[in-house]
Order: sequence, then C-alpha cells, then structure tokens
Amino acid sequence: MNKSELVEALAGQKNLTFKKSEEVINLIFDSMAHELARGGRIEIRGFGSFMVKDYKAYMGRNPKTGEVIKVRPKRLPFFKVGKELRERVNLEEPS
Repeated sequence: MNKSELVEALAGQKNLTFKKSEEVINLIFDSMAHELARGGRIEIRGFGSFMVKDYKAYMGRNPKTGEVIKVRPKRLPFFKVGKELRERVNLEEPS
C-alpha cells in the first residue's frame, strides 16, 4: 500500500473527500517526521514504535574504486514492530 492508496482507503471508510483525507494523512506524517527530527520517540500501541538512532562516523570503502572514504555521522529513523502487529502478520495468509 502506498500513500495514495492509504488516502483512498481513509476517504472510503470515513466518508471524507479525497482532499480532506490527504490533509489528515499529511498532518499525521508531518507530525511524526517533526517529532523524530526533534529526537523524540513515537509509540503506537499494538503497532510499533519509531525512534532515531545515531550512527558514528566510520571509514568505509567505495565498492567501485576501492578508495577508502570517511562516512560522516548520521541519524536514521528506526522502526521496532509491536507484539500485536507481529502476531497478526504471522497469522494472516498472504494474498
């Protein structure tokens, strides 16, 4: 499912216009991105949690040339699946 499909599903289930559904989805995603950018953590019970992990600088290698390069430190979002979602995924048959 992509973002457009999510917007359509919300619009269909809650009798909202496509535009209003898109605003709701964008508000949720923007709020989550803002919280993660601040270094915060997001927990959605039964689904999982989002957090930012800090990675230190290290020396890497360009796979094409073999040249050693310095990789800068970075912060990346990380998702940890919740128990209820993990169990649900393992019970449902793929379609």
